[in-house]
Amino acid sequence: MRKLTTILIASLLLVACGNKNESIDSILESGNLEQIRQKKADLDVKKQEILTQLDLVEAKIKELDPQEKIPLITTLKAEQKAFTHYVELQGSVNTKQNLVIFPEYSGVLSKVYVKEGQKVSKGQTLAKIDDGGLSQQLAQLQIQADLAKTTYERQKRLWDQKIGSEIQYLQAKSSYEAQQRAVNQLQQQIGKTVVRAPFSGTIDDVITEQGSVVAPGQSQLFRIVNLQNMYIETDVPESYISNVTPGKEVKVELPILGKTIDATVRQAGSFINPANRTFKIEVAVPNKDNAIKPNLTAKLKINDYTNKEAILIPQSIISENAEGDQYVYIITDRNQKKAKAKRVIIKTGKTQGDYIEVLSGLKNGDEIIEEGARSVKDGQEVKILVIPTTNEK
Repeated sequence: MRKLTTILIASLLLVACGNKNESIDSILESGNLEQIRQKKADLDVKKQEILTQLDLVEAKIKELDPQEKIPLITTLKAEQKAFTHYVELQGSVNTKQNLVIFPEYSGVLSKVYVKEGQKVSKGQTLAKIDDGGLSQQLAQLQIQADLAKTTYERQKRLWDQKIGSEIQYLQAKSSYEAQQRAVNQLQQQIGKTVVRAPFSGTIDDVITEQGSVVAPGQSQLFRIVNLQNMYIETDVPESYISNVTPGKEVKVELPILGKTIDATVRQAGSFINPANRTFKIEVAVPNKDNAIKPNLTAKLKINDYTNKEAILIPQSIISENAEGDQYVYIITDRNQKKAKAKRVIIKTGKTQGDYIEVLSGLKNGDEIIEEGARSVKDGQEVKILVIPTTNEK
């Protein structure tokens, strides 16, 4: 069609201007502006006449040639493939072992045994608070407790031999037990003057320096962090409560570190927050190289649905009728590059990017109309356009 149009334009122009090239040249050489303008006006009129004639010719060709009415389309094949749907959320990295240590005893921080960045083990002594003479009191109390113990043991031997009175035996026993309780109580108090690591980790910050006066619940001594038990906590919409469960696979992306980690949902909450209709989940994050730090922002892609034999099609080729049914066109009766378009009602499922899952209406191997899908009608003859690959010229 394009070739015929080009030939026709060339022919008409030759007829219109064939014997006038000399006069046009002479007019241009004359330099007469009025004559040149007049010549341009004459040519514009002839150009318009040619374009009008061309439109009439093209319309007649389309009327007489049935090939001109067949729409050009491209197709894609429906193929079953594994489809994995993800819920995309954002969360923050936390650790359950990130603690600021406070003293349990008031006094002067007499010794600090650790420094920032030092690794410590559970129960290791971090600092010592001056006990204000409690050690001397304990020594005196221990002497009294030892004497009470000796007295009790002697009275017990005599009472076992039925010598002496029962009241003497009971008094000795009571005195010994009271002294022992007093010793234990004082030992516990002195034990509070020693600050120990509650778990293994790293001293992230030494907050209070040696020689400072500290008080329980007021003075922050150290921050200790363990980066081995990291997790991400985030809120999930309640609509996913049956799909996002413990054990579900999660892809964790840490944009700051440029890392993507495979993890699983460790815990899913059983409480729906009435304020935002969400529930909390925890995703355990391995951190062997200690590169992940608390409060890092993370993007989560949680696998909430998998179909191993799904048919996926572009969302852009789906249309909808007046009843709200979704449909696409497939081709039937294919004969080389010609076929017939057939409208098929489909039901769709979940989406991922630009593609949507087809639950029914299509089967494996169906050829679906892609380009030109919105310009064809049910039962219409179509011509399949083969798009060359990058290797074809």
